Order: sequence, then structure tokens, then C-alpha cells
Amino acid sequence: MDQTVNRANRGKFEDRKVTAKGELRASVRLSAPQTLWFNTGTLCNITCAHCYIESSPTNDRLEYITGAEVAAFLDELEERKWGVTEIGFTGGEPFMNPEMIDMARDALGRGYNVLILTNAMQPMQRPSVKSGLLALKEDFGDRLVLRVSLDHPDRELHEEERGSGSYKRTLQGMDWLARNGIRMTVAGRSLWHDEEADLRAAFARLFAARGYPIDAADPSQCVIFPEMDENVEVPEITTACWGILGKSPESVMCASSRMVVKRKGAPRASVVACTLLPYAPEFDLGETLAEAESEVYLNHPHCAKFCVLGGASCSA
Repeated sequence: MDQTVNRANRGKFEDRKVTAKGELRASVRLSAPQTLWFNTGTLCNITCAHCYIESSPTNDRLEYITGAEVAAFLDELEERKWGVTEIGFTGGEPFMNPEMIDMARDALGRGYNVLILTNAMQPMQRPSVKSGLLALKEDFGDRLVLRVSLDHPDRELHEEERGSGSYKRTLQGMDWLARNGIRMTVAGRSLWHDEEADLRAAFARLFAARGYPIDAADPSQCVIFPEMDENVEVPEITTACWGILGKSPESVMCASSRMVVKRKGAPRASVVACTLLPYAPEFDLGETLAEAESEVYLNHPHCAKFCVLGGASCSA
């Protein structure tokens, strides 16, 4: 675990199965698989101020995954009969991967819904990508969804996170998606500590003004993600916490999803417990989906803050 986690939570999250107080750490089984994620690579066209995966124009710690690698995991997915209905693509910026359209087509052609997380900026707005998206929309309709990262409906706050000019370029991409009937949703952030009702109302005004068919009151269409500040102390989740919090292991993201990553220099792609922990070696479950069926111990601050206490999920 990295040093920032240790400073904020000294002595915690060290033993895989036991908390700092000696209590049994909570774990989660893959009980109801719904989404298989692919990280397309950590390269991105921008550098955000608070990117959990540290994506940037220079970070290639996760290489571009290839269409052949995705296809092999989709084959295994069918063999393992997980019952997954959704394939998700995240990054970095997925549309920087030259095979993004082809990988989406492969997944859609096998009958899955496809969710692509994007900032809707220049990589998505390249003519070749636009034509590819139009073809996917024509062939598969609403089974293709793009979730656009729009951190806040206020331009200044969004650009505080993503840089000058980013707001306008993202809205240009969203305008194009709306005009062409490509289904989109939005991912915002709670970084500025707005009241959720106020934030959703502000998003609703923006969507109405620009004609976006997005219901800001629907958490599946307008996701507000909790923050993952590793400098903040968080509690460890024990087996007793399920009853105390009134939650079940099935409600946590690692009960319903896994993510495939390709680490730089690695001979093969591997499967990790979730989208939030692509670098943590203790959450690497192996090179096959069969290995990735093992239970996951909630041995990281993100498990507590984002998933259990925050109640968030990256899936649709």
C-alpha cells in the first residue's frame, strides 16, 4: 500500500484478513456478475487534478489493451457462464486507444450492452471515431452508452479539475452526441461538497438548456461519485459492519464486476478486483476469469469510502 494511505490510516489495511483492531475483515464474493470492465490504457489527453488512476498524456503504466486480448476474455466470459450483461470500457481516455471502436463492436455483436467512459473531448471528436460511433449507433442503438465526465455543471469548477477550455470542449462533444441520438449519461463529482439536491438541480438546468435527454434526478443517468481522498482517515470494514450499516456484501461493486488491465511490460493482461484499484498488487486476481472468481477482502480505504460507505458503483 502506498505511503499516503499509511500516513492517513497508520496501522490499518495491512493484514489481508484482519483489521488493526484484530477483527475479521469483511470480504465479498463474486455473487452476481453484471459487468466486465476493460481498462483501455492509462494515457489520456488531459491531466486532472484529482484522477484516482493518475491518467495523463504521459502515464502508460497500463498499456493499450488490444482487440485480440478483449476477445479472448469475452470468449472465456461465455465459457464461464457468468451471466454478465454489460461490458464497460474505461481509461485513461478510451478513445485514445486505436481499437476502441472495434472492441465495442465485438462486445455489442455478442449481445452485451456497452458502456464507455469518456471526457467527450478531442479523442472522441476525431472524424474516424465519430463515424465509428455513428455506425455502432446505427447497428446497435441504445445498447451503446457513453458516460461523459462532467465534474460539475459550473464551468469554473469543472475547469478547476480538468483545465482551461475543457468545459467548452466537453460540451461540444456532448452536443454532437445529442444531435446524433447516441445515448449518453453523465458522471459528476462531490469534490466541492454541494448538497446533492442542489447539484442535481444545477445539472438539470444545464441539460434542459442544451437539450440533453438526461434525467439529472436519476442516479443511473447522472452519477455523482464520492471522493477518494487517501489523506483522510476511514474506518476498516469488518464482518460485523454489514449488520451495523444495514448493508450486504452483494451491494458492493466487487460482488458484481471485475476489470481487465494490461500492465506495461507484462506478457499478458490480468484481472483485478475492481476499477478503482488497477495498480494494487493485492487486488490482482490472476490472468484468467476463473482465477478472478475468488473472494475479495476489503483491504483498502477505497473499499470503505467509495463502495461501502459511499454506496457507489462504476457500472450502469
